[in-house]
Amino acid sequence: MEAELASLAASGATTLVGLMVSETWTQARDRVARFFSRSGDGGSAEEELRLSRQELLATRESGDELAAADIEAGWRTRLRRALQDDPEAAEELRSMLSELAAGPVGGSTVSVHNSISGGVQHGPVFQGQSFSGLTFNTPGTAPPGHGAGAE
Repeated sequence: MEAELASLAASGATTLVGLMVSETWTQARDRVARFFSRSGDGGSAEEELRLSRQELLATRESGDELAAADIEAGWRTRLRRALQDDPEAAEELRSMLSELAAGPVGGSTVSVHNSISGGVQHGPVFQGQSFSGLTFNTPGTAPPGHGAGAE
């Protein structure tokens, strides 16, 4: 059972640190703080989460991967202790991780990698997630409403 809790704590710490630098951090932070409030240290957890995020953002800018790993290790230890103190918290942590991994309700987080290769490109390149109402015209054709017979 100890190995299972350690694995869950490691997964939780990795997810937590990843969320700290994401757009969904505010929602995740509130959920994580509620998790720690089970044991009565929700207030200190909120402050530690805030400080950890600031430090993590600074380490990302400076490229200090060791410091980022230290932050994750600290949260892994804290989660493991919380699980050891209250084994029933494991189910709540699993549920929270599942919800946070699912992303924001009503939206999704998508990673996109685009590569353009094969020589010189003579045309527009659009990068994004959702496009609508785009019209691409080829040479010799007029856009809708601009061709022969258009008023």
